[in-house]
Amino acid sequence: MTVQTAAIAGPKAAAPGRWYQRFTPAERVLHVLMMLSFIGLALSGLPLLFAERPWAVTLARLLGGFHSAGVIHRISAAIMIGMFVTHLLLVIRRAFINRDLLTIVWGPDSMVPQLQDVIDFYRHFRWFLGLGPRPTFDRWTYWEKFDYWAVFWGMAIIGCSGLLLWFPFFFGQFLPGWVFNIAGLVHGEEALLAVGFIFTIHFFNTHLRPDKFPMDTVVFTGRISEHELKSERAVAYERLVASGALGAKEAPPPTRGSQLFGWIVGGTALTLGIVVIVLIVYSVLVQ
Repeated sequence: MTVQTAAIAGPKAAAPGRWYQRFTPAERVLHVLMMLSFIGLALSGLPLLFAERPWAVTLARLLGGFHSAGVIHRISAAIMIGMFVTHLLLVIRRAFINRDLLTIVWGPDSMVPQLQDVIDFYRHFRWFLGLGPRPTFDRWTYWEKFDYWAVFWGMAIIGCSGLLLWFPFFFGQFLPGWVFNIAGLVHGEEALLAVGFIFTIHFFNTHLRPDKFPMDTVVFTGRISEHELKSERAVAYERLVASGALGAKEAPPPTRGSQLFGWIVGGTALTLGIVVIVLIVYSVLVQ
């Protein structure tokens, strides 16, 4: 049973065969925290952006009122800031303590965009148009790197502007008032952009494209099947085989519990994301 078949069938036991580790436990935990905090921020923040809409008032009431929504927003923000700082500390430790700076900024394990990503994008676009074969990728695809840096940039912008709005009396001691007006505008617009991107582009690339529909649980289980590694990331597979490093990445198949967790948490996030996008589009188009 292939990964695609497993996705359609639901959270059944993992297919027999070899499995390999794609995400470490720390990466999986950080992703879950980011996902949960992002949803909390989106659901509690949107009622403020669309406060004149009846659905926004209803959503605020479901959260316990606008005051409770503000509390949820701040708790979610604290979790996301903690996750972001933890990620930075892990990168710094890997770069300078583990002396792995080169692989962080260059090579197949790097999230830094490189010339090969431009080539992969070109080949992928040609395949979309039926002008060439479907390309295969290395450990990270060009759209995964785009997702990473979009989130990284968004966290920095939304986080800094949010802190200004959260602690206006502190920052007001040494910043002019007009900065807070800009912070309010930037925070709302950048947050709306982030919600739109995550709940459409990211969700489609990760879960809703045909070979992943309706759910890809790899970020929850941390495991990728040999079939998927060969078919989608053949460049990575061949590189690991040639270097003799493939065996070190072999891991037990994902447990039924981890798959079920991915389906429940990921499915809930996907459903809420689609509902939020529908509400945003409705609010923008219907005056």
